[in-house]
Amino acid sequence: MTDQIYYETMYILRPDIAEDEVANHINKYNKLLEEQGGKIIDSQMRGKRRLAYQISKHREGIYVQLSHKGDGQHIYKIEKAMRLSEDVIRYLTVKQEGPLPTPRSSSKDPNHSEKKEDININPNTESEPKAEETNNKEKGDSKSPAPEIKEPV
Repeated sequence: MTDQIYYETMYILRPDIAEDEVANHINKYNKLLEEQGGKIIDSQMRGKRRLAYQISKHREGIYVQLSHKGDGQHIYKIEKAMRLSEDVIRYLTVKQEGPLPTPRSSSKDPNHSEKKEDININPNTESEPKAEETNNKEKGDSKSPAPEIKEPV
């Protein structure tokens, strides 16, 4: 497959706007992009995340990633619209070269939870000691031999 040129625009919306407003913004920028001759490859709402530093008195933001193709002239119009919007606190467009990204589903799985138990790769390993081992260590009754201490020569 030959490498193709495409663009990725990541923009951050204010965290205090409603979910339907976020959808309106996403649709607005997608529509504007298509009107200017661009072709949308993928559009994803990445969700609310903590910012690395405070931007316009906000500590969090709603991230949206937009992958698109075009001649490059459409970027000026979409960035101008973002600059004029009070709901967009940051945006960045990057020119990419390589295979086109595959569109992913933007819906989040409500059954998926990021718990420590889900992250554990090997279910046979234990991350925490058993209660009886903890009680024995507190009493000083350790089943393992004490480590040897070597004196300096």
